[in-house]
Formats: sequence, C-alpha cells, structure tokens
Amino acid sequence: MIVVVTGASSGIGYDIAKLYSDMGHEVIGIARRKDRLEKLKKEMNEKCKVISMDLSVRENCYKLYDQLKEKDIDILINNAGFGIIDEFKNVELDKELEMIDLNIGTVHILTKLFFKDMIQKNKGYILNVASIASVFPCGPYFSTYYATKSYVSSMTLAINKELKDMNSKVKVGCLYPGPVETEFNEKSGAKFTTKAISSEKLARITIKNIEKGKTKIIPGMSNKLLLLFVRLFPEKVITYLNAKMQLSKKSKIH
Repeated sequence: MIVVVTGASSGIGYDIAKLYSDMGHEVIGIARRKDRLEKLKKEMNEKCKVISMDLSVRENCYKLYDQLKEKDIDILINNAGFGIIDEFKNVELDKELEMIDLNIGTVHILTKLFFKDMIQKNKGYILNVASIASVFPCGPYFSTYYATKSYVSSMTLAINKELKDMNSKVKVGCLYPGPVETEFNEKSGAKFTTKAISSEKLARITIKNIEKGKTKIIPGMSNKLLLLFVRLFPEKVITYLNAKMQLSKKSKIH
C-alpha cells in the first residue's frame, strides 16, 4: 500500500507517516522543512521517501501530483496547515492569505487531482484534516483558521455523499481533532485550556478508523460531547463562549 502524507515534518503528519511505515507500507512524506523530513526518513522503512516542497504555493501542488500520478496511491492524508490566534485587525494579511492557500487551496487541489484517479480505479481513501473548530458557527480571535477548517469539513462531507450516491468504493473522510500536543500551539500563539491528546495517540486512532473505512473521525469523548453541545445551544451563546475560550488561550493579545 502507498500512503501520501502532507505536513509530515512534525505532529500528526509525522506520526501518521511513521506508523504507516512501521506497518510495512510505502510512505511518501511531504513538507517544507527538509531537515525535519530527513529525520523522518531515517525512522521509516527503506521503501519510504520524503519530498521537500512548500505546498502553500499553488504550482507546487500540481508539481507534486505530476511526480506521483504514475504511482498507485492508496491513501492521501491532507494534513498540512497552520493557524494564528489573534484579533482579526492584528493578523498580517499576507499570513492569512498563506493560511488560506495552504489550509484550503492545497487541500482542494490535491483532493481533486488524486480523487479523479481514484474514481477511475474505484478504490482509494483521502483523509482531509479539519478540526473540531469547524463544527462551531465561527471562531472569534481565531477567525481565519476556523473559516478554513469549516471549508475543509463542508467540502469533504459533500464529496463523500456524492461517492455514496454513485456507489463508489472510494472514500473521502474528515478528521476533527481537538487540542493536540504539536508545534501548532506554539506557532498559532495558543495555550490550550483543556488537556491535549498526544499526536502519536491521535495518529493511531486515525489509522484505525481509516482501516475501518470511517469517513467522519471525531477522536475522544470530549470532542463528541462538544459537538453535541454546539448542536443544542443557540448560535449567540456558542459564539460568546467560544470567544471567551479563545481569549483564555491567547498568549499575547496586542
């Protein structure tokens, strides 16, 4: 089996790539940071390889597909992404556009390109990593990140419904992680107020659900209860409480 993992230089992507390699599969890990990828490569089996590429650049998404389209890709994990927690007026526009390009553009392009190949073969699995954030109506002080993850969730669920309607064996799933112990916390400027799961544990849960063919993966009882909470209470209440939560996580509000 051949597994492609984006954002493989750290966190969830790194651990998913490592675990699939430990299972004996051929893994292709993609990320921007070459030094981190070399570390991953040393920990994977000899069939695996890494590709250093900035996927926030649209042209690179097409280049990546061109490099891999002749391979019989079984699983694509669209994991690359980042967030910034701060007031909307403070976040640099260029960083927000980069976030939109990576969190949305990259996921959309790679899903579309590999999806078409999988449809022709009538097999394959694509996992798009969203966030538990995507179930909220909005995310004050984390606005762009929440919006990008809502896009990922909505698109993925819609595609999966289309697949079911055509009785296809291809599956497109969505992962909804809550707080995870990764570099995301430091880079986004967040300090989580609830206990975070380790990225290795999340990777194991994710792979187990992929093997079962699950297309909506919500790890942990706390995240499932949060989803129920969001559905039961009025939007104004959820938005107010979410804003308070984001402010409590923010390490530096300017």
